[in-house]
Amino acid sequence: MDALHQEWLLLQAQHERYEGLALGVKLAAFTATVLVPDNTLAVALLALLWLQEAVLKTFQGRLGDRLLAIEASLRSGEGAVPMQLQSDWLASRPRGAGLVAEYLKSALRPTVALPYPVLMALVLVV
Repeated sequence: MDALHQEWLLLQAQHERYEGLALGVKLAAFTATVLVPDNTLAVALLALLWLQEAVLKTFQGRLGDRLLAIEASLRSGEGAVPMQLQSDWLASRPRGAGLVAEYLKSALRPTVALPYPVLMALVLVV
């Protein structure tokens, strides 16, 4: 097995791991909704967990981008240079406000945002 195939296997496993971590953050949000008695603190925790999940999903997206590049290379038969995840990301890394915008964009994706606004509303209404 060549280096590009090995990289794909490792990145795919990490990509799936990030999915599990994001689910853990969502479960922590449900737990905070139920267990935190102070509404202000509960909403603040939910907001932080929402942002944390957005960061995790942004990292996962970077792995996904590399996975897609490797797959395209394998499909076309053109040899991509293996083990270039960080170098490729650094070459296109957004700075300052661009990086924050990337995290916020991730936070607004429906798969990330659900269930945070609903939980926040639930905390404030009940």
